[in-house]
Amino acid sequence: MADLVVPALGESISEAVIAKWLKKVGETTGQDEPVVDLETDKVSVQLPAPAKGVLTEQSFAEGSTVRVGQVIGRISEDGVAQAPAPAPPAAVPTTVQATTTVSTPPTPTTAAAPPAAGAVAARDRDPNLPATAIATPDGGQTAAQVLSPARRRALREHEGHAVAATTVQTVPVASAASATLPAFPNQPLPAPAPPPTFPPRRDEEVVAMTPLRKRIAERLVAAQHTAAVLTTFNEVDMTNLMALRSRHQDAFVARHGIKLGFMSFFTKAVVAALIDFPMLNAEVRGTDIVYKKRYDIGIAVGSGRGLVVPVVRNAERLGFAEVEKEIAVLAGKAKDGKLTLEDLSNGTFTITNGGIYGSMMSTPLLNLPQTGILGMHNIIKRPIAVGDEIKLRPMMYLALSYDHRLVDGREAVQFLVAVKERVENPERLLFAL
Repeated sequence: MADLVVPALGESISEAVIAKWLKKVGETTGQDEPVVDLETDKVSVQLPAPAKGVLTEQSFAEGSTVRVGQVIGRISEDGVAQAPAPAPPAAVPTTVQATTTVSTPPTPTTAAAPPAAGAVAARDRDPNLPATAIATPDGGQTAAQVLSPARRRALREHEGHAVAATTVQTVPVASAASATLPAFPNQPLPAPAPPPTFPPRRDEEVVAMTPLRKRIAERLVAAQHTAAVLTTFNEVDMTNLMALRSRHQDAFVARHGIKLGFMSFFTKAVVAALIDFPMLNAEVRGTDIVYKKRYDIGIAVGSGRGLVVPVVRNAERLGFAEVEKEIAVLAGKAKDGKLTLEDLSNGTFTITNGGIYGSMMSTPLLNLPQTGILGMHNIIKRPIAVGDEIKLRPMMYLALSYDHRLVDGREAVQFLVAVKERVENPERLLFAL
């Protein structure tokens, strides 16, 4: 019998969602043949069969969340489908707590004995202790615990009927001579009712979120709850960069077989600024700050199934043509759904370009555990003061979101200015200035 085990899925990924079982129980599978699709917040992975045989067990249904290292199914290597072992019979409890909940007030014939002085003192110290002692027909006593209004409301919502303020527990109360009351077990509140379902209107379409979309939503919310995210803005004059690109585009394409885009300039400008401001190329790990000595720049791209961030490795060592080629390869893999976990893991800083969709300005959200992300936007000609004259210039807004736990506002602004200056004077990038 071979186990289907959730493999390691990359840095900071501890769980995945079963998107689809590709084999049904009882179907045969070859070794290394895909059996199930797993989705994380970054990528979709097909889990292959570890051996040839018959799928005999699916431990989790589609849509279930599973953890790395967990067994999610089994394959019989002898080629015979085996029925799963029957579940063991439920154990019969050897003791039963004698607890009775009444929905009506105690009858007038029930005599309530006054609590002992010691009991009153104990109750004053612990409001969870019962309020009174109630006599029983055999001469003994039981403790009566007064329910709070919130607890009675919870019981009413669960049971659907009125609940008295008192529950009677048949636990003997200590005598007055003992001057103490026994500890009573906590009564668990009933499980909350499931949220109401609302039928869709005839002009609405209800579509369930995909597992990948759910995980992306969870990650985005986690980023807002975990990091202290702030955003600072600036604008960059694209005149010189656009002129330089126009002058050398044809020769660049002839030499390297790929167009010279804006992204390579921004990638190189970001790397140069990160060298000057290393706290934006770091992460908070517990109570430690981890400074990265590599410059692996994530480039956010749309994949058709959600935003993904493949990584350009060692961008500080790459030339403009190498950056453009690497971005083109990663964008193609994202479009075809062929990105691997290696393509998406261990980025140190992220660049996202909302301008290709027409965005004028936005506040990008951090790609945890990174501490910075640069947002590019569309280029619009606007009147700008150039010396003593007003001229139309192609302008772009830049946005830097950063983790304020590690990055101060001064450093964030200076980092963004460093990027702006290198983009406006692209010759500085050619000389590593």
